[in-house]
Amino acid sequence: MIVSVLLFAVGLVLLIKGGDWFVDGAAGLARRFHLPDIIVGATVVSIGTTLPEVMVSTAGALNGQGSMAYGNAIGSIICNTALIAAISVAVRPGPVTVKTMKMPVLFFFVSAAIYCFAAYIAGEFTQTLGIIMLLIFVVYMTLTVRQGLKHPEDAAEEGGESSAPKKLWQELLLLVVGAAVIAVGADLLVDHGTIIATELGVPETVIALTFVALGTSLPELVTTITSLKKGHASLGIGNVIGANIFNLVLVSGVSVTVAPFKVPVGNLLFGINSSLVLDLPLMIVVMILLTLPALLSKKLHRWQGILLLGIYAAFCALQFAL
Repeated sequence: MIVSVLLFAVGLVLLIKGGDWFVDGAAGLARRFHLPDIIVGATVVSIGTTLPEVMVSTAGALNGQGSMAYGNAIGSIICNTALIAAISVAVRPGPVTVKTMKMPVLFFFVSAAIYCFAAYIAGEFTQTLGIIMLLIFVVYMTLTVRQGLKHPEDAAEEGGESSAPKKLWQELLLLVVGAAVIAVGADLLVDHGTIIATELGVPETVIALTFVALGTSLPELVTTITSLKKGHASLGIGNVIGANIFNLVLVSGVSVTVAPFKVPVGNLLFGINSSLVLDLPLMIVVMILLTLPALLSKKLHRWQGILLLGIYAAFCALQFAL
């Protein structure tokens, strides 16, 4: 157990340092190409923080466990929105650039509508649907980058720490190495945190709802907190929205394309599959609570963060009761 405690601590250090490098690289690229932080967060940063989930889901699909991506996608979106984004909004609410936020939000709800169609009406995720999801990912990336290049003036609205400019290769290296270090740190933290919890007699359900569930979202959490510390709050929010889109169209898209599956049935709520009456509706609700007030008032409010954190706490508590 001593070894696990040491490796857990190493994982924590790697997460913190990797987050520093990753955000520095992303912010540097945003300044270099005059892109708004929220655009960089919703594209480059989101891909980096979602890569571990892509790899896990793809490996699962190749092993005939494609349906694991279904729960992972929904759970990660709820965690990203009602915990990670909520922390950012509760700590540092502020203005948002509606023009650059509208497209990621629109793509999320279009993707969510397709996901809900498969879950509620079709009852299965087919290979054709997987290909459609991947095409949406390509279109989203293309349009978002084009939007950022077309409106470079939006970048001037972003704040944040400024440091001596680095060379392009240095910024790319910080981004890649930072993402890799975050992934390694998250693995160490989750694996050895689970071992420590087991040794201390913590129930498996508690472990699943803490170390494992939060572990898949650790890259997003670290990036968001580091972005807050460095004054790039929009980078963190953009990362969360982008990661939510990627969970639906990239993580699930790859998994479904490789191994189509029927909607899995887990816990029951009122005699119905809980994912259909609780998880999927909650996924939509928390994203509405995060994005709609911001789009209407052009800023994020502290009450949104507090409300979302309360919802997440209630969701976790309900999981214990099921």
